[in-house]
Amino acid sequence: MKLSIVVVNYNVKYFLEQCLNSVKKAIRNIDAEVIVVDNNSVDGSVKMLAEKFPEVRLLANNQNTGFSRANNQAIRQASGEYILLLNPDTVVEDDTFEKCLAFMDDHPDAGGLGVKMIDGKGNFLPESKRGFPSPATAFYKIFGLSKLFPHSKTFSKYHLGYLDKDEIHEVDVLAGAFMMLRKSILDKIGLLDEAFFMYGEDIDLSYRIMKAGYKNYYFPETRIIHYKGESTKKSSVNYVFIFYNAMVIFAKKHFSRKNARTYTFLINMAIWFRASIAVMNRFFKRAFLPILDFIIIFIGIFLIKNYWEHEVIFPDGGHYPNIFNFVVLPAYILTWIFSTYISGGYEKPVKLFKVIQGMSIGTIIILVFYALFPETWRFSRAIILLGAAWGLISMLGIRLLLSGLKLKGYRIGERTNKRFLIVGKKDEAQRVSQLLQKTRLTPGFIGLVHPSLQENKNNGFIGNINQIKDIITIYKIDEVIFCSKDVPPQKIIDKMAELQNYQVDYKIAPEDSLSIIGSNSINTSGDLYIIEINSIDKPENRRNKRLFDMIVSLTFIPLLPLFVFVVKKPAGFVRNVFSVIFGARSWVGFYPMQTDANPRLPEIKKGILHPADVFNRKEINQETYQKLNLIYARDYKVWTDLNIIWRGYQELGRKV
Repeated sequence: MKLSIVVVNYNVKYFLEQCLNSVKKAIRNIDAEVIVVDNNSVDGSVKMLAEKFPEVRLLANNQNTGFSRANNQAIRQASGEYILLLNPDTVVEDDTFEKCLAFMDDHPDAGGLGVKMIDGKGNFLPESKRGFPSPATAFYKIFGLSKLFPHSKTFSKYHLGYLDKDEIHEVDVLAGAFMMLRKSILDKIGLLDEAFFMYGEDIDLSYRIMKAGYKNYYFPETRIIHYKGESTKKSSVNYVFIFYNAMVIFAKKHFSRKNARTYTFLINMAIWFRASIAVMNRFFKRAFLPILDFIIIFIGIFLIKNYWEHEVIFPDGGHYPNIFNFVVLPAYILTWIFSTYISGGYEKPVKLFKVIQGMSIGTIIILVFYALFPETWRFSRAIILLGAAWGLISMLGIRLLLSGLKLKGYRIGERTNKRFLIVGKKDEAQRVSQLLQKTRLTPGFIGLVHPSLQENKNNGFIGNINQIKDIITIYKIDEVIFCSKDVPPQKIIDKMAELQNYQVDYKIAPEDSLSIIGSNSINTSGDLYIIEINSIDKPENRRNKRLFDMIVSLTFIPLLPLFVFVVKKPAGFVRNVFSVIFGARSWVGFYPMQTDANPRLPEIKKGILHPADVFNRKEINQETYQKLNLIYARDYKVWTDLNIIWRGYQELGRKV
C-alpha cells in the first residue's frame, strides 16, 4: 500500500466530514487507506463515520488519549509506505496526495513533507514552514520581535519569514496539521513522543528526522485549507500553559543542560507574560463596557446630586452624608448595570432595547428597596429618577458612538439580512439555498453562480464563476458559499486567494450534509450554519432559563404543604426544589437518551421534567423523543418550560 492517512478527531464532526469528503476524492487514483482515531467525542462523530464513511477504518477510544498517542495507535496498524498525519479541520486539493507522493519518491533524502496552508479566508498560514525554537528564536517569538521584523533572517526564524512562501525549501519543522512521513524512517527513529499530550510533538518528530540524516521539505505546489484552532482557543490561558510547557519538554529532551535551563527560564517568563496578557485581554473585552458605563453614569449622577443638593434640598447650606456619595450612589449604578447584564444589554451584537429593559428593571428594583428602607436611608427619589434617565441616555449614547466608530463587536442589532452567493450546479446550489433559509438567518439575498464558464442566467443563475468579482461588487455580497460536490478544492482555494481583498467571508457546503462550514480566524470556533439552531444555548436564554428556575422554585416553597397532595413523590419534590435552587438541576431539560442517538444537543442541566411530559402517559417512541428534544433546543422559550411544568406537575417529584 502506498499511503496511510491518519486523522485524529475530537468533537469536530462537521469538519471531519468535510475533510474526509476531500480525502475521498484525493485518493481515487492512489492505493491508500484512511484511519480515523476518535478520542471519545460526544458530538456524534462515530455515528456519522459509520453512516457516511463505512470504508474508513475507525479506532474509537473510550477516553481522550491525546494527539500523540492516538496517532501512534493508528500508525502501528497502518500498512502504507508513507504515513500522512492530517488534522480533521482541513480540506485537501484533489491532487494533493499525488503531488506529494511524487515529490517524496523523487527525493529519497526527504524524511517528511509539509504543504502550503491557508486559513478559512484564503490567507497564508505562516506555520506552514517553521524553524526550530532555539532559545534565541523563542525569545524573538515570545516578545514580538519576529512580528515586528517578519522577513528578517535574525528575528523571523520561527516562521522562516525570509523564505519565499511559493518556493520549495528545506525547513526544520513540519506542521502537525499535514505531515507526510516515510514509514521506514518512523520505524528507525520511533513514533510520536507521547510525553506531548497536545502541541510540540510535530517539532520533536521533525527534529528527530533531521538528526537521523534526513530532510524536511516545505512543498507549496499544492495547498490545503486549515481551519486552524477549531478545538482550542488560541487566546485562552489553558492554551498558553499547554503549548509552552510542551516547549519545555522539547528543550529538556534535546538541548544541553545549560541551554535547557536557559530555555526553560525563557519559557516560564513567556508563560506568565502570555498568560497575563490572555487574562487581561479577556477581562478587558468583557469588562470594558460595564466599566465605561459605571464611570460615565457615576460622573453624571454625581453632578446631578450636587445640583439637587445645593439648589433644591439644601439651598441654605448642608449636604448629603458621605455614605450616600460613596455607598448608595455606587449601589444604584451597580444595580442598573447588573439588571442590564441580566437583560442581555452587554451581549454582542448590541441590542438597544435590552439596555432600555435593563435600566427600567433596575430602576424599579431600586425604587422598591427605597420604599422599604427606613426614613434615614431615603435620601432622594428624584435623584434616582434623574440618575436613571442619565444612565439610559449615557448607555445608549456610548453604544451608538462605539457602533458609529465601527469598533469590532459593537455593531448594533443582529445582522439577519446578509447577502449570499452560492457557487454550484443547479440541484446542489438550490439544496444549499434551502438549507440557508431553514437556519433562521433570514438572508437578504441569495444568488446562484454556476461553477463552469458558460452562461447560465436562464436557469436561475446570475452568472458563472469567472464573473464572480463583478457579481460580488454589483450585488454587494457578504459571503460566498462553495458547493464541494460541484467545485473542486483547487478552484475553491484559487478563488479564495483571488478574492482576498474583497472583504467577503467564505464557507464550504459538503455534499449531502446539513452543515455549511467556515472559519474567519483562529479565535473563532468555526462558524457553522446548520438546520437545528440551538436557541437554548444562547446566553440570553440560559440566563432566562436559570432565572425562571429560581422564580418557580421560590414560588413552590410556600406552596409545599399543598403540593404534598398533588405530586406523586412529595419527598422527591422537596429534594428537587432545593436541587434546582442550588443549580444542580433544572425544572425542564432534555429527555435522557444515548449520546449518539441525540447528536448536537447543547449541554444544559439535567431536567426534572422533559418535553414529552406535555403528553401525559402517551406512548412515545425513541424517534419522537429525539424530535421533541431537537424542537425544545431549537425553539426554546420560557413559556415552553411553564407549559411543561403545568402539564407535568404530578411528576415534579421525579428522581433524576
